[in-house]
Amino acid sequence: MPTPAAGSGDDPDPRRWQPLPTQLQRAEAAGVAVTVVTRPALAHTGLSVAAYRSGAHRGADDADALATEMLGALTAGDGPTLVYGYHPEVDRHGHRSGIDSADWRSAVAEVDALVARLVDGLPPDAALLVTADHGQLDIPAEGRYDLDTDPRLRAGLRVVAGEARVRYLHTLPGATADVVAAWTAVLGEQAWVATREEAVAAGWFGPVPEAHLPRIGDVVVACLAPTVVLASKTHNPIETTLVAYHGSCTATEMTIPLLVVRP
Repeated sequence: MPTPAAGSGDDPDPRRWQPLPTQLQRAEAAGVAVTVVTRPALAHTGLSVAAYRSGAHRGADDADALATEMLGALTAGDGPTLVYGYHPEVDRHGHRSGIDSADWRSAVAEVDALVARLVDGLPPDAALLVTADHGQLDIPAEGRYDLDTDPRLRAGLRVVAGEARVRYLHTLPGATADVVAAWTAVLGEQAWVATREEAVAAGWFGPVPEAHLPRIGDVVVACLAPTVVLASKTHNPIETTLVAYHGSCTATEMTIPLLVVRP
């Protein structure tokens, strides 16, 4: 399926949904030439516009093209330059095949070769920063809950948002306390179940403008154990076929590497 462009269909305008200046916009405002290198299909998606919103785009369909385009952009200008490149294969194979699977190991080896090529091609006054946006963990069958087949989890809900590891539950009028009680009873210590007010007070989202509070949902459910909450009938069915997931607050998901290389 083609990736929808920003603002297409029923998607909100990403510039209104995420109105703050991005780091790439700040870099450009400071006189830095910015380039984003990603898969061509990702160039104009809502997420890309919300996260980057600036810089020239270069398409790269694989690791070799990614290295070529990143190094080309890095050496194209004379002034300060920032090149951001994204390679999705480790994440993709983790989701589909699981952490430490053969496909996952192959993707990690590909990234290793990609980094080596970038290091070899760095100009003497450049630096390479390698990081990830999150970790992942495999979820066993016994850790999978389906709110579309469990009436205890479906009761009192108007809209279910978020992803499998962190759900944002928008409740029917007057049902919030019952939803918190039901989800706490079902998930127990496997998840943190809190009201919106409790989650905001705990600092999960930093300062939240009044207008943004309804986005969070009336109830926040963050999985702590190897657990997910799926919606097999009402959400994308691909979600139920994944092996590994991410999105919550465990060390496995939030502790990520940062490798800095200077010639």
